[in-house]
Amino acid sequence: MTRPLRKYLPPEADRNLITEEAPPYYLDEEAMRELRAAEAELVTEDNEPVDNIFSAKQQRLLVEPLYSSWKPQPDETHPNEPRKFIADANVGLYYSFVHSPIVPDMLLSLDVEVHEDWFAKENRSYMVWRFGKVPEIVVEVVSNRKGGELSSKLKDYAQMGILYYVVHDPSQELSKDLLRVYELGFGKRYRLRKDYVLPAVGLSLKILASVYEDYPASWLRWCDQHGNVIPTGAERAAHEAERAAHEAERAAREAARADRAEAELERLRKELAQARRKMTDKKVKGRRP
Repeated sequence: MTRPLRKYLPPEADRNLITEEAPPYYLDEEAMRELRAAEAELVTEDNEPVDNIFSAKQQRLLVEPLYSSWKPQPDETHPNEPRKFIADANVGLYYSFVHSPIVPDMLLSLDVEVHEDWFAKENRSYMVWRFGKVPEIVVEVVSNRKGGELSSKLKDYAQMGILYYVVHDPSQELSKDLLRVYELGFGKRYRLRKDYVLPAVGLSLKILASVYEDYPASWLRWCDQHGNVIPTGAERAAHEAERAAHEAERAAREAARADRAEAELERLRKELAQARRKMTDKKVKGRRP
């Protein structure tokens, strides 16, 4: 039985580089066995830690809000269906069988989903030939001058066809720029955007001084295309709690106002009843001989 595996080149083609222009192929059983054997040789985990505590927190902050509070803009071909996506941090990105993977600090890929058997080796990392596409966004958080964020990685991500490449340099190791957003242009070359907007995915970025996980810092935050910060789950819960508290206060004020109005109305009723009784008494006295 054969199965579709988009963007994988058949045995007679050059398999060293999987390209976006490669057409879909149906692999027979022999080709599938060869593919699985090649995948078995790949190193998907090396147990190396992340750079530092700030990078670990920043990676979480770039992933969690997307799942908690973001809905991708609708796909033109299926405008009424919610779009699936993968947002993850520190996961190997495999684009070629013969080259080591790149491990971006964060990636975002639309219209894909994690395989249900995510413990299988071929599903543990982002293998382009498995997902059928490259991610739309990769983010690198600079922690030293050895990562190649503005040299080798800039070239590699462009060659892969990553639409947006984001470089956050919080300690200004590589340049005076805290944030750079590159957009892929003609000839698979990046151009530096003058703003921090990623229009094709409906997102933007800003550096915001705030507290995250009890740690005050200038954090890189996702925003919608209008610049509104996409909140974390905790921020959204706090906002909802604050909104509920304000609503409760408003309801209490309305109830107190209604009580005061009812009390005033009752007072007026009593005064009116008393006035009527007095008028009645006067009429009765006036009729007596």
